[in-house]
Amino acid sequence: MDTGILAYGGYIPQSRLQRSEIAKAHTWFAPGLRGLAKGERAMANWDEDTVTMSVEAARDCMTGLDRDDIAAVYMASTTFPFQDRQNAGIVADVLALKSGIMTLDVGSSQRAGTSGLSIALQTSAAANNTTLLVTSDKRRTKAASPLEMTTGDGAAALLLGQGNVIAKHLGSHTEAVDFVDHYRDENNNYDYGWEERWIRDEGYLKIAPAAINALLEKTGVKAEDISTFCFPVAMARVAGMLAKNLGIPGDAVADNLQANCGEIGAAHAVVMLVHALEHAKPGDKILVAGFGQGCDALLFEATDALASYPARRGITGHLARRREETNYNRFLAFNGLINMERGIRAETDKNTGLTTLYRNKHMAQRFVGGLCTACDTPQFPKSNICVNPDCGEVGTQEDHPFADKISHLNSYTADKLTYSPDPPSYYGMIQFDGGGRLMNDICDIAPDFELQVGMSMRMMFRVKDYDNNRGFRRYFWKATPTDEALASQKTNKGE
Repeated sequence: MDTGILAYGGYIPQSRLQRSEIAKAHTWFAPGLRGLAKGERAMANWDEDTVTMSVEAARDCMTGLDRDDIAAVYMASTTFPFQDRQNAGIVADVLALKSGIMTLDVGSSQRAGTSGLSIALQTSAAANNTTLLVTSDKRRTKAASPLEMTTGDGAAALLLGQGNVIAKHLGSHTEAVDFVDHYRDENNNYDYGWEERWIRDEGYLKIAPAAINALLEKTGVKAEDISTFCFPVAMARVAGMLAKNLGIPGDAVADNLQANCGEIGAAHAVVMLVHALEHAKPGDKILVAGFGQGCDALLFEATDALASYPARRGITGHLARRREETNYNRFLAFNGLINMERGIRAETDKNTGLTTLYRNKHMAQRFVGGLCTACDTPQFPKSNICVNPDCGEVGTQEDHPFADKISHLNSYTADKLTYSPDPPSYYGMIQFDGGGRLMNDICDIAPDFELQVGMSMRMMFRVKDYDNNRGFRRYFWKATPTDEALASQKTNKGE
């Protein structure tokens, strides 16, 4: 039975910071940044981190699939929100997966995504089970650094196992080399990088070929038979140089998404793999490599099942779901790169009672409400008494999921007085299709977007608030306009 990729998904935040605005802010100090000022980089909102982005990628991946089949969740990143709380465990809980599964965080290297992919494939093949791999990064960068220009935020997810795979795993090979092109120690928030030419000549062009050639020899596949070559490096022309040296066709070099997304750190190899699968044909051979203190090389072959694979928003769909951002100061504020006076209202103590959080985690993280078994009335939150005035039964509530339900906006407010990291604060009453309503926060509202009563909404897992005194963040679900609602408004405006 073949082992490989059963499903894929992706997530890219909708805001795209224009690199020209970054360069404009720093021309007085670093005029050389103008050479990198083309295109845009994906920019996470203030309430997004690698956990929330991983959840969205996983939800995209698991659309229409049975989550009970998942035996393990691996999360790969170099920017985990928690250093001592398992981040993969949060993702698994939010997805309402069963508790009897393996969860694992993979980090400490820019090839964490491909290393996690290799591990997941090995364990799935050995144990004949299904593994969900999520990988995401949101790297902090120093202002006026080249990395600020070339990075981006996002996530990708793969469901791996045996059976009717859409991409068969042909083989893997790893070269572990303690080649320090950059590093970040435990006391710093920013990477320290070395000289680019040395990294290119001694790193990319020597270590990566060793891994790839070993993989091709192991699998018996010729370099000229590679259909797509995914090598996640922002440095121009490096992937093309590698392909030429290896004998891989030049037209097989995959788009590194630098123009409209940026390099998503440890996640970028898997992001490029998902993007390649979205455009692949049965029989295509996809080579993906992850570089960082060595190199992982993995080879896949698209199967006939890919031709009938149900549509996902994926990387392509999320790239299309974009909003141009020209306010560089908003990027600085969202990433804690500027010391702002946030006002007295921002000083409210955000201490989270961990006992309360645990007792209510199905409500807060899984977004589970109740359904009355006596009258079939859904409600959120779940309570001991049915909210239906014609019922009022006690103790008849069973768990009822709301996270994937579409809702409609009954009312809304744009509050400029209460504190918000991105004012105004939007919230309103949403009515779920089939029953149930909730007064809830609304996210991802562009300054020129007009909320409308009756507009269709969907739920997204986000950061509710930050406790900066204790280093904790609390999550909850927020409503955002559906793609149909966004498209409808653009049509009405004649865009």
